[in-house]
Amino acid sequence: MRIAKVEPITTTRALRGPFDYRLPETMADAGVGSLLMVPFANRRMLGVVVGLAAASELPPERLAEPIEVLDADVLPDLVDLGLWVAERYCSTPARGLSLVLPPGYGGGARPRAARARTERRAAITDAGRAALTEGSRLGARQRIALELLAAADEVSGPELTAAGAGADVMRRLEERGLVSQGATEVRRRPAITSVGAKSAGVSLSGAQRRCVEAIVGSLDGEGPREWLLHGVTGSGKTEVYLAAIEAALERGRTAILLVPEIGLTPQTLGRVASRLGDTVAVLHSALSEGERFDEWRRLRSGEARVCVGPRSAVFAPLADLGLIVIDEEHDSSYKQEGDPRYDARAVAARRAAGAGAVLLAGSATPRPESWETMERLSLPERVDGRPLPPVELLDMREHSPRAGPLHPVARDALAELSDGAKAIVMVNRRGYSPHLSCAACGEAVSCPSCDVSLVLHMASGLLGCHHCGHSEPPPRECPSCGSVSIVRHGAGTERIERVVAELIAPARVFRLDADAVARHGGHAEVLAAFDAAEGGALVGTQMVAKGHDFPDVALSVLVDADSTLRYPDFRAEERTFSLIAQLAGRSGRGERGGRVLVQTLAPDAVPIRAAAAHDAPGFLAGELERRRAFGYPPFASLVAVEITGPDERRLIAAGDAIAAAVGPAIAKGSELLGPAPRFRRRNRYRRRILVKTLEPGRDAAAIGAALGDPGIASTLRGITLAVDVDPQ
Repeated sequence: MRIAKVEPITTTRALRGPFDYRLPETMADAGVGSLLMVPFANRRMLGVVVGLAAASELPPERLAEPIEVLDADVLPDLVDLGLWVAERYCSTPARGLSLVLPPGYGGGARPRAARARTERRAAITDAGRAALTEGSRLGARQRIALELLAAADEVSGPELTAAGAGADVMRRLEERGLVSQGATEVRRRPAITSVGAKSAGVSLSGAQRRCVEAIVGSLDGEGPREWLLHGVTGSGKTEVYLAAIEAALERGRTAILLVPEIGLTPQTLGRVASRLGDTVAVLHSALSEGERFDEWRRLRSGEARVCVGPRSAVFAPLADLGLIVIDEEHDSSYKQEGDPRYDARAVAARRAAGAGAVLLAGSATPRPESWETMERLSLPERVDGRPLPPVELLDMREHSPRAGPLHPVARDALAELSDGAKAIVMVNRRGYSPHLSCAACGEAVSCPSCDVSLVLHMASGLLGCHHCGHSEPPPRECPSCGSVSIVRHGAGTERIERVVAELIAPARVFRLDADAVARHGGHAEVLAAFDAAEGGALVGTQMVAKGHDFPDVALSVLVDADSTLRYPDFRAEERTFSLIAQLAGRSGRGERGGRVLVQTLAPDAVPIRAAAAHDAPGFLAGELERRRAFGYPPFASLVAVEITGPDERRLIAAGDAIAAAVGPAIAKGSELLGPAPRFRRRNRYRRRILVKTLEPGRDAAAIGAALGDPGIASTLRGITLAVDVDPQ
């Protein structure tokens, strides 16, 4: 007798398997990764086989049998990966396994949307051809159908219907033996929009060739298995990725290319699809359920051998994995916000190690963690030897806000753009004005549910909260003192858009932020329109700095460059450096050359000076020295315990109780910080406890065990708790 150890797919955290089920002879093919419908607590539930055994602790007569084995299954190595994610990130096995299930199989129920799409197709028979030529009696629509079919080997149902030959007409023709009909499976193809500079082909520079040779050596079992490709912006990292993927395919292996956000990187996707053709599949959440299911099946069957997508594509069902590429590896989008809170970069490293694959992470502004721990490859120059654009720091300390949000130098540079030249202007705030206050008493206009200011949006005429969605009309007078002197502070994308439009008229301004591209496919539409325009400017948030390659961009302007330095976060300097360097890299990629203007109140700040000098190695050396001194990653790991609740006093008590329980449980040498307050959001107060540790796996498990103690559980009624390993 064989016993299947099954993990039920359920959202209940308290339910932990696996559970034993007796496999009958009719289910002899079931193995690790098989999906079963099983009886569980008087209901049917989806389960994943995570192991097989010859016997159970329970007698056979007490074991239930699965109801059925489903058609789909999961690769055994992905079962192991899902369970590792659950353990590493303090989640449940069911939630870890849900990451690797086929599309539509979540929630533990039989999928409905995940079905192959079929289309009615018809072909003319010899009798049908004879009927056309011999003058047989035919209705007008029947004749149209036969003539259409005679001109083609096969015609689809929608084409016939459009020509006037509906299902009834075709049924009568089939009954007379004049046509044959059948159902053909139709692939639902995701739309791929290609924008920006086209691929430079396969002619690599010397530096690119050296990088590819090192990666190919690793594919052949020689040298390191993990590489960091540090290439300045415009140095041709994508061509190295493509050459490495082609090398993996030539060796009979498969590949995954991870990108930060699929909507913001259509150019990378377009290049890969145009180079590698139909062997490429795309997986991301913006696809329809049917598109996602069809792409998943192509990968699982081996029809597609390369997967491109954001963080969830790390779980693509590819066998014989040879290469995982992480483009823009510095981007925080690789960290999942919901449970399980996995980091796709760490998951990729784990999967590559388990599959004997090569991991290639690339960026112009690598993370200090990657710079310290990975073997490096370098692309120090742009393709064709073009220089990096000069960066000019504009000191805003002596610039009056009344003169507008742009420095005079920036205004002049925008106004003097030559015909056909383009500009990118970034301000990392949405809306028109991010802050309103009373000139008489200083009272800020704040969100009633969050401890943040409301942002003025001119497009809607409303003040809005970017955390909870609350909106209200702008006040006519101060609610505290009655003064009518309400003052707007700062500038967001809407205001900068208006200012730039005045400066570059009649050229067009395109805006790229979460408000302007809220609909599906909006990002790609804006980027494609900007790419096709004869001149103009792209104004937006940090979206505009993410990996785009437009040869006609001759000017980049960053407004309020030091805003990210004001966050109470040890990564603030890293993010500031990355943001400036990435935006600077959008300029000067064509024959026009480039210029970068950085407006800042802190022109002497280390990350701003380093970014202006294009000095990533120098910045990273100093950043690593600082982190070593204070015990931050990569010299220690972080585990955060986040708690939220509507009652602040109860939350404070719960935080103190959790800290008292967690403190003794963590390893000797680990450091506990907090509980520290965070700003109120959605009418819920928040506290965070942070653990610095050299043993993240051990301490994460210890924290989970401590939080499961009944004494702690009693203090958490009405309080939401989450454990975040490697918080960003």
